[in-house]
Amino acid sequence: MVKDYQKLNQFSLPDGFRGRSAMVVQFWWLVQSTLFAMSPQFMFGWRRWLLNLFGAEVGENVLIRPSVRVTYPWKVKIGDRVWIGDNAELYSLGEIEIGDDVVISQKSYLCAATHDFSKLSFDMIDKKITIEDQVWIATDVFVAPGVTIGRGALIGARSSVFADMPEGMICVGSPAKPVKPRVKSSDHGTHGIHGKKAYKSDE
Repeated sequence: MVKDYQKLNQFSLPDGFRGRSAMVVQFWWLVQSTLFAMSPQFMFGWRRWLLNLFGAEVGENVLIRPSVRVTYPWKVKIGDRVWIGDNAELYSLGEIEIGDDVVISQKSYLCAATHDFSKLSFDMIDKKITIEDQVWIATDVFVAPGVTIGRGALIGARSSVFADMPEGMICVGSPAKPVKPRVKSSDHGTHGIHGKKAYKSDE
């Protein structure tokens, strides 16, 4: 006898899951693909304005590249002085909250929802992602639903984060694990992880 594991004809989104009507969702995706994505790189204020217009909470001096993708902006909160790099994706089917002075580097993917694989109906489950202040998420990192990354943590390139990461630690791997403190206490606030002064990114 063949056992069933998922029956997608039984799937349906929970009532109100999107947070806006289907028409608003489609309109945002149209705006994102045109007015947002086609804007010149230097028009950071324009992209902040568009996100706020569609219900996001975006702070001051936030630099978001035109190739960034945001699924539902009304489920996104971004603090001040945040940099989000090329082709990063905020898959905000659930809430995503990003603190101040955070860097999310290019091609990183924050996924705030998943499916209940134990049910044939493959139900959608949203789980909030929280990125605390002064975190650096390096290039091509995957952040799973429900994860909190602690203040000042550094997530190494191409890591996959499936569990909460502690404050002030360098975390690498798949699954990501903390390996050492980000800075020595004697260097705190003055030097980067290689003993050199922190560089200034153009993101």
